[in-house]
Amino acid sequence: MGAVLISSSQKTARLVVVALMASCSACTMMPVSGPQSIDVAADPQSVQARALPYALVPVTPAVVDVLERHIPRLSGAFMTRTPPKAFRFGKGDIVSVTIFEAAAGGLFTSNAGVRAGNFITVPNQAVDEKGNITVPYGGEIRAAGRTPSEIQADITERLKARALEPQVVVALAEQRTGLYSVLGDVRAAGRFPAQPSGERVLDGIARAGGPGSQGYDLWVALERNGRRVSAPFGALMDEPANNIYLQPNDVVFLYSQPQTFLAFGAAGGQGQFKFEAWRVSLAEALAKQGGLNDSLADPAAVFLYRGEPREVARQLGAEVEKFDGPVIPVIYQLNLRDPSGYFLAQRFPMRNKDVIYSSNAQAVEASKFLSFVRTVLATVNDPVIYATNGYALNAAARGGATTIITTPTPIATTAATP
Repeated sequence: MGAVLISSSQKTARLVVVALMASCSACTMMPVSGPQSIDVAADPQSVQARALPYALVPVTPAVVDVLERHIPRLSGAFMTRTPPKAFRFGKGDIVSVTIFEAAAGGLFTSNAGVRAGNFITVPNQAVDEKGNITVPYGGEIRAAGRTPSEIQADITERLKARALEPQVVVALAEQRTGLYSVLGDVRAAGRFPAQPSGERVLDGIARAGGPGSQGYDLWVALERNGRRVSAPFGALMDEPANNIYLQPNDVVFLYSQPQTFLAFGAAGGQGQFKFEAWRVSLAEALAKQGGLNDSLADPAAVFLYRGEPREVARQLGAEVEKFDGPVIPVIYQLNLRDPSGYFLAQRFPMRNKDVIYSSNAQAVEASKFLSFVRTVLATVNDPVIYATNGYALNAAARGGATTIITTPTPIATTAATP
């Protein structure tokens, strides 16, 4: 009876193991923290990829070159790198006009006496809504859009037939146009007149009292002609080309924006990590998360998730025609089994809200499956052991011959004898 019990249990165990091995052929029931490398590199038409198509881009020197060219820069967004042109009056500017004559008795000389220099200063006046100013005996003079010397020449031409060798000096009394604004995290926000000699972005920030904080999370946004571009404040110091000239009507805005990235998978640590610098490479980001877990990670399957502008994705070699919208989902694959991969990781620039995922090695999944099989076998064999020992103890109590089995017979497969 005992032998029959043992034999039946062993057959049952064999059937259970075979059924489990068949159902776990892809190990899909094993616990994992994310996709395997074979899942990421799967056919784009697969079920997993159809939910949101993406472009898989291996990290190569050419890819890193493209990304370095598209780091946020003010110099690349606004090509005007020269100082503003000569000052020109605008509507609302206050103008001062002084007219000199060569001798007494002229148009602007009083009969009551002669003033030293024979001149008259016209009361300050604003450029009206038509863009004009008024000069005695000269009428309306066009001022908007003209330089002081151009206005001087026009007034002189109109008065030369009536005044004695007139000479005119036109000056800016108060500038109300041609201003730029500095706002945000500065000590004294306001509007400032653009100097004809030219001022750069850092000069404008200095006129506003400087930044309110000196953190690495400080960003500078420049808006010009309806276009807005942002760059880290540190980029203006580290790359002087970003410190471009300001133009009239520019708006400079300083703001704090902590930069972070997320780490998942077989990493030394998982979670959200701060850059703690205005620029971080992928190698530095991997170090911040504690590197890769030596007992879990596949170094050839380090993935970075990011949305790239359509033009950047095209330069990376992605087939952008398959995607809709201006932003293309891109997954970068870094191979750290290749020793040169660390050089590429040092040059690969991180962006705010990037996601790093390190996939498990295939051997880890196989190990999980074998552990699961051992657990199943132990669960099946435990009743066999208990039943066998119970049968032996029962026989011993009756005084019969007993053989207590403490170790179950191994489950083995033998070839049939021909």
